[in-house]
Amino acid sequence: MSDWNSELYAKFEAQRTIPAKDLAAKISAENPERIIDIGCGPGNSTAVLKGVFPHAHIIGADSSPDMIKRARQNHPQLSFELCQAREIDSGYDVIFSNACLQWVDNHSELLPQLMDKLNAGGILAVQMPRNGDEPLYRLIDKTVYDESYGFAPSLHEQNITLPPERYFEILSGCSRDFDIWETVYYHRMPSHRALLDWVKSTRLRPYLKALDDAGKEKFESELLSQTKKLYKTEINGEIIFRFRRLFFTAKK
Repeated sequence: MSDWNSELYAKFEAQRTIPAKDLAAKISAENPERIIDIGCGPGNSTAVLKGVFPHAHIIGADSSPDMIKRARQNHPQLSFELCQAREIDSGYDVIFSNACLQWVDNHSELLPQLMDKLNAGGILAVQMPRNGDEPLYRLIDKTVYDESYGFAPSLHEQNITLPPERYFEILSGCSRDFDIWETVYYHRMPSHRALLDWVKSTRLRPYLKALDDAGKEKFESELLSQTKKLYKTEINGEIIFRFRRLFFTAKK
């Protein structure tokens, strides 16, 4: 898997941080002592947690060296480490993950594993995008499977959020109590190009890395042209980017 571009990802840090704030506000743990933020990215979500739980020892963990480097630069007062989601140690009062676990496969095994790493009464708090039906993402799926680009099947990364009913089943079997909900955000984007920049740092990463300069230009040009047809420009010149996200908290 290609590494993340922390600079491009952070271009929309304000919008990406809102769900982290919403999720952190739902955590019912009282005076947690040890918290880990899985998929901390550039450290914005870890900083949110520190604001909510100032007395806790909080670790931001991410599998991307570039993200960890930027997180340490942005938040030198916080602790960060390079780590895969399945490799975290045990003994946490809160395990937090904002927009990360959709990149990790087999949630029916992953979530019970994470619950096992909590202390008694600990909280697992997760947010994942569930936006595959959005026109931009349907367009991407159609384009990357176009044979003319010759993308290898191995580039089609797993980026899957299960239906809420499936998480209901999984959490019923591994937690004492849980809540599941969805929120749709309506992001104000300054241009159609901004929509493309949003996905260049996430969904499009492996495909852009596989193309040469001419291929990248053709690929981006085609996506941008089609995006302009899918999203109208509002009266103030902005574009509405609808983004649906799934949340849950579970208690051990």
